[in-house]
Amino acid sequence: MQFEKPLEATWLANFIGAILVGDAQVQAKGINEINRVEEGDIVFVDHPKYYQKCIQSKATFIIINKEVECPEGKVLLVVDQPFVAYDKIVQHFRPFRKQKEAISSEATIDASSVIFPNVFIGANVRIGKNCILYPNVTIYDHCSIGDNVIIHSGAVIGSHAFYYNTKKDRPVWYHKMHSCGQVIIENDVEIGAGCTIDKGVSSNTIIGAGTKMDNMCHIGHDTVIGKNCLFAAQVGIAGAVTIEDGVTMWGQVGVNKTLTVGKGAVIMGQSGIPSDVEGGKVYLGSPIQELSIKRKEFVWIKRIPEIWDRLTK
Repeated sequence: MQFEKPLEATWLANFIGAILVGDAQVQAKGINEINRVEEGDIVFVDHPKYYQKCIQSKATFIIINKEVECPEGKVLLVVDQPFVAYDKIVQHFRPFRKQKEAISSEATIDASSVIFPNVFIGANVRIGKNCILYPNVTIYDHCSIGDNVIIHSGAVIGSHAFYYNTKKDRPVWYHKMHSCGQVIIENDVEIGAGCTIDKGVSSNTIIGAGTKMDNMCHIGHDTVIGKNCLFAAQVGIAGAVTIEDGVTMWGQVGVNKTLTVGKGAVIMGQSGIPSDVEGGKVYLGSPIQELSIKRKEFVWIKRIPEIWDRLTK
């Protein structure tokens, strides 16, 4: 999330009750989590294992629970509970708001778009030209939908990120990290019935122009999908994934978090993707392998009984 105007370091320190270490003259431009952080952003860290990753990242402000050496041009905000401080900032700039009307008066909808009955549209939503939203579509606050977009019945756009701060030494292990990102759907996208697209936990979930989704697909928080991708039914993509242009995923493909699928890759049905995938190839299996290799493997598997019989006679 980017702030409407930059925040002074001293204001931030006072707001969250932190000790300020480092350059008090720099300003915060936004707030982000580590997988999508940019220069000027605030990030938090509460475990020594990840201190250096956060401090050496692009982030300018690090909310941390121990005073350590601060690199030049950065700021440490030292507090006892970094997650609580981070979440306080999020909820200050993206507070929960009740809405009683089906379509918010703060939404911007082009007159050429068609909105069927029982559609819910939240505040600060933008919907472009010639879109069609079928019955029972839900668009949460702060989502942006381009031109010529079709969203079928029951789809949910902008639901909260599945993202929790985990500590097993407390009665409630999983504390919700409130989402302040957006969903951005570019032009000429089609979203099938019952699809769910989570907003970024603090950055944006992006669906590239021309991409088409079958029914019952799920796109996790902060995932960036390129242009002209094709997803068949029940594809599930975890958080902070990058899908490059022209990728095809057939039914029930599962994609692990924080990885990249290269341009033009084709993933056959019921495959599982555990790590980065090179583009321009066809894959099958869980974990995936190139299709030609996997087919040879299947041939040998079928021959196992025959080979066993020969060896035991």
